Amino acid sequence: MDILSTELAQDIVTRTMRIIPYNVNVMDANGSIIASGNPARIGELHAGALLALAKKLTVEIDDASAKNLHGAQPGINLPLTVHGQLCGAVGLSGAPDDVRQFGELVRLTAEMILEQAQLTGELQRDSRYREAFVLNLINGEHASTADLGAWAHRLGVNFERSHAVYLLEVDEADLQALQLRLQTRVPSALTAAAGPHELAILDFLDGAGHDRQLHALAAILREICPQPHTLTMGIALQGIGGVATSYQSAKTAARIGRSRHPQRRLHSYYDHSLPVLLAGLNTGWQSAQLRAPIEKLGKNKDMLQRTLEAWFAHDGHPAATAEALHIHRNTLDYRLRRIGDITGLDLARLEDRFLLYISVLLSSQ
Repeated sequence: MDILSTELAQDIVTRTMRIIPYNVNVMDANGSIIASGNPARIGELHAGALLALAKKLTVEIDDASAKNLHGAQPGINLPLTVHGQLCGAVGLSGAPDDVRQFGELVRLTAEMILEQAQLTGELQRDSRYREAFVLNLINGEHASTADLGAWAHRLGVNFERSHAVYLLEVDEADLQALQLRLQTRVPSALTAAAGPHELAILDFLDGAGHDRQLHALAAILREICPQPHTLTMGIALQGIGGVATSYQSAKTAARIGRSRHPQRRLHSYYDHSLPVLLAGLNTGWQSAQLRAPIEKLGKNKDMLQRTLEAWFAHDGHPAATAEALHIHRNTLDYRLRRIGDITGLDLARLEDRFLLYISVLLSSQ
């Protein structure tokens, strides 16, 4: 791919002509003018540039020389080199004695612009490469484990370490710009846009603990992402195959977290591990049987289910449950007995209580 594009050439002309009082031409590696302060010259073959490119040296053309070169004008022409690659030439129109003092300045400016553009392009390609890698990991189906392992090796990523996927949901944001800012702040993280408003962030655990690492990332995001957002941590696992599992657990934990605590902006698999694990039982005959106790509650289902949700949320403590529901203790006792009678379950028996808890979780999803 050519380093010197028409757009970059015009940028060189525009920026250099702001600081020197002479016309500037930029020629490609074939000596054709691709940008100029004099638009009429664009497309012409520049004889002075051809000499500069052939000799890889600065070539000056005075009035006498210009008469012997077809279409040439007095000036100075300098080859442009980026990382050892000859990519074009830059020319200043005017008497060599007048423009010579500006030649090196213009050449250095042009090469700096080209080097910066090349570096930006490399960073963007590297970012796209990393993003494609993460998308393959979280989808878990588009590449073999061997291919992903080779990919990880090229990126210097060690999946023997524990890692987790964080799901960032942003109301409105430029995800690409956010990815670049996050890469600067957390170099170890790999990111990918998982949706129009979703960013999957893969990072490795440093031994600080799940909760501390989640809050540390949340603090960084508050600085670099002013838009309203929600962050959810998936399960931490080892191995390449664990990335897709962690991503799915983060998505499920985010959904359950929003349902249970709609005002919160920070969720974790570790806060909702049981309902996340049970989320896979949403279909099939097992799901129907697990939901059956709640379905038996009939016309009073909504009220009695809210009672059970509060009771389980307060670990079965009657006083705290009654206070949360704004009811008398006797009313709570009556409702719990009623639930036991309807479902045929003994709430004092651990296995029956656990079955009822699972039924509540599945019914509320």
